[in-house]
Amino acid sequence: MRKIIENSLSEAVKTLQDFVADSTALDALERAGNIMADSILNGGKIIACGNGGSLCDATHFAEELTSRFRKDRFSIPAIAINDPAYITCTINDFSPDILFSRYVESFAKSGDVLLAISTSGNSENVLNASKVAKERGMKVVALTGKGGGKLAELADVEIRAPHTPYSDRAQEIHIKAIHILVECIEAKVVYKTV
Repeated sequence: MRKIIENSLSEAVKTLQDFVADSTALDALERAGNIMADSILNGGKIIACGNGGSLCDATHFAEELTSRFRKDRFSIPAIAINDPAYITCTINDFSPDILFSRYVESFAKSGDVLLAISTSGNSENVLNASKVAKERGMKVVALTGKGGGKLAELADVEIRAPHTPYSDRAQEIHIKAIHILVECIEAKVVYKTV
């Protein structure tokens, strides 16, 4: 048991070190933070989507902005596409492939930002949401893993976790990226320190 724990933590540390050493990833985080903050400053909002653990990450991102992160401050407009009634209705009546894109059609406007999360970069419903977002004049920030998949080509900014055999390591990088993005948004929108 101890060996499993030590190996897992060592792998997680190495993945994070690889991410920190990748200047492309750090540049992407900075660009994404500016895109999101500028959208908010111009009256926009951020809509986040993903499947499974990535949906949990999308929800985590939205609640950090709408409620609070480290300090009390005004609410920042962000929505995760996570309403179970909407999700089950859309899957039942239409298709899982349009789950997120239909929501973007309903609530997005030009100047908003889509946070599209997919560890493979190939989740069909996330890709479709990104296509609709682009048609609506939104920017797309993608959190990906592995080779970035098709989502890398659709995104205005792609933040790619280092390639690992399993998605859990990518998700660990994604949650770090999410917290950093929230911190960057707050710095520019709330505290005016950047």
